[in-house]
Amino acid sequence: MGNRRYPLLPLEVIEKAVIGESEAVEKVLQNYAGYITYLSTHQGYVSHDIQDRLEAKLIKVISQFQLDR
Repeated sequence: MGNRRYPLLPLEVIEKAVIGESEAVEKVLQNYAGYITYLSTHQGYVSHDIQDRLEAKLIKVISQFQLDR
């Protein structure tokens, strides 16, 4: 199934995050924390401004995510 760098989150966590449960949203953020840090790094320094913006964007996308079964 490919070479996954980041483990998939359980569907239950995603469903709870979509409805706004804070613990589930935090789990999603923790799951992608390393990738967000990687994207926020430039010339060896982490830009906390960029990191905050990426986290905010992820939270926004979570709230807009459509779960179609």
